[in-house]
Amino acid sequence: MGTNQTVAGKMTNYRWTICAMLFFATTVNYLDRQVLSLTWKDFIAPEFHWTDNDYGTITAIFSIIYALGMLFAGRFIDWMGTRKGYLWSIGIWSVGACLHAVCGYATELTVGLSDSSAMLAVEQGSAVALTIATVSVYFFIAARFVLALGEAGNFPAAIKVTAEYFPKKDRAYATSLFNAGATVGALVAPISIPPLASYFKEIGVGNGWEMAFIVIGALGFIWMGMWVFMYDAPEKSKYVNAAELEYIEQDKNEETAAAPAPVAAPKQEEKTIGFLKCFTYKQTWAFAFGKFMTDGVWWFFLFWTPAYISDVYGFASDTGTAMLLITVLYAITMLSIYGGKLPTIIINKTGMNPYAARMRAMLIFAFFPLLALFAQPLGAYSYWFPIIIIGIAGAAHQSWSANIFSTVGDMFPKSAIATITGIGGMAGGVGSFLINKGSGMLFTHADETGMTFMGFEGKPAGYFIIFGVCAVAYLIGWVVMKALVPKYKPIVVE
Repeated sequence: MGTNQTVAGKMTNYRWTICAMLFFATTVNYLDRQVLSLTWKDFIAPEFHWTDNDYGTITAIFSIIYALGMLFAGRFIDWMGTRKGYLWSIGIWSVGACLHAVCGYATELTVGLSDSSAMLAVEQGSAVALTIATVSVYFFIAARFVLALGEAGNFPAAIKVTAEYFPKKDRAYATSLFNAGATVGALVAPISIPPLASYFKEIGVGNGWEMAFIVIGALGFIWMGMWVFMYDAPEKSKYVNAAELEYIEQDKNEETAAAPAPVAAPKQEEKTIGFLKCFTYKQTWAFAFGKFMTDGVWWFFLFWTPAYISDVYGFASDTGTAMLLITVLYAITMLSIYGGKLPTIIINKTGMNPYAARMRAMLIFAFFPLLALFAQPLGAYSYWFPIIIIGIAGAAHQSWSANIFSTVGDMFPKSAIATITGIGGMAGGVGSFLINKGSGMLFTHADETGMTFMGFEGKPAGYFIIFGVCAVAYLIGWVVMKALVPKYKPIVVE
């Protein structure tokens, strides 16, 4: 009998049900994150008199809070356990998502205006408009603060669950599957959120955007109800039989068989690594730098693409053309589902260890974002060119992301996976803060001064510069990761 069958009979496949739950959570995560980016330009900014810099400040603060949250969320998940830790995480971010809906009312009370119509009527550029913008930005930052704290727990928890339910050889594929929830969330968002906001605006429920936050935010509470009844550790789960448990624990079983009799190899994975001790490993810094260089690219595309379509091509987010463009963009990124399979193919053909195969796959994926250098020039011929290029770059990012997450499981014991994932997430959040705040400042400056770059003027020139940064980020990240950890070297806790 192979690993697929034992005396217990045919192997169950409950690990894929758990993977589906991780996919659902990640989808909700990105839907909640996208509500602001799809409503701010055409629904929220006119009401609060925001500039690009105001929006850039909000997204940048979200990124830095997310980064700090990731630093501690991983440790929290390792301490609390995946079942309870995940519940806390999604509960907090769902509350944060719904809190956005009261920002308008809170602003009205603070500035002393009767309703949103009165705020809309204020003259753009006046002192009152500046006050409204400043006050509203603070309220949105507060809501994003709660959202960021909760969302910081998603990936540390999901990666830890993946390590619990899948052997090393399957983790990148499982990660690519649940990580596709980010793409699906981004794909569903443009065809659901602007229409939701428009519908509620038409029937007179605020300005519409408020209910979009509430409806999307409520999805997280549905997930929590399902998680309570569906998740348990594989060795305790009534849905996992002995055959599947044997398959899940095949790495541990192989280590046990290979070790001399007196050595209890599996027990090493139960030992913990001190939080500060984690920073002494080159493996930690390699993962963190890779995240720092590349997470911001995805977040830039996520947060700024609707504004890019509106600013450069004039399509508001609730128009059919804008929704079609963003839908096609994220449909292309769905190709990333196959990104987690490439290391397995490399392993089967070459016999490489998982880490070496992942690094080779990541190098391949690092070349595709270079196409972003041509997005703006080709956009002069058709807006479809930058959309297709951003979609390809997004697919490459998600493929890269699935593999870089899996390198943590390659290198560290299970007891430290969420902590290391959190440290890397913090680094990624810092990178995202820099690119989002920098983009907002650059676009406002370019618009006000008519800045020129490579033949483009104003905001298009600003987008050209940021696209260039995004294009080279992955190759730089890969080179530094390879320099820090040139060969497979797992951490062994003594």
